Amino acid sequence: MNTLFRPALALVLLLTLLLGVAAPLAMTGVAQVVFPTQAGGSLIERNGQVIGSALIGQNFAEPRYFHPRPSATTEPDPENEGSTRAAPYNAASSAASQQGPTSAALLEAIRTRVAEAGPAPVPADAVTASGSGLDPHISPENAARQVTRVATARGIPEERVRALLAQYTEGRELGLLGEPHVNVLRLNLALDDLR
Repeated sequence: MNTLFRPALALVLLLTLLLGVAAPLAMTGVAQVVFPTQAGGSLIERNGQVIGSALIGQNFAEPRYFHPRPSATTEPDPENEGSTRAAPYNAASSAASQQGPTSAALLEAIRTRVAEAGPAPVPADAVTASGSGLDPHISPENAARQVTRVATARGIPEERVRALLAQYTEGRELGLLGEPHVNVLRLNLALDDLR
């Protein structure tokens, strides 16, 4: 028995050290050197203080800001043990709503959001949450629908807001992957910087 147990234990320890310690440390080191901003969380700072991440959506509800996608994140409900309650943009609880296409609650939520969004057509990302519930991006179409509201609330010409939107619209990765998108936090920070 000892002849089988000792080599098996040694192999488990070796593979644990190799694949559980050395490989993750090596990948972390390579990521820190090759992609330092992304490996550090893509944090955005203002006046020496971290105000968010370019990778995590934040709630902007004021008319003077571009609004993100709806969020489906939750938190534990302190009044009902074992249950959760809505907690939009809760980065500690990234998850989808788990409501499928036949869900009456999801259908009602989308109908309400479509009615609030205004005249059709309404981009899908304006009324549906992402899989994580924390998508930091919206489509250029979704952002373009918000230009008039933002310009009016800020008292600036729509052309200026449209120019800023065009500047902050990112194309496909490597020209092929994904769809064009707008990072809401970066765009709203640029709006705040307008003088």
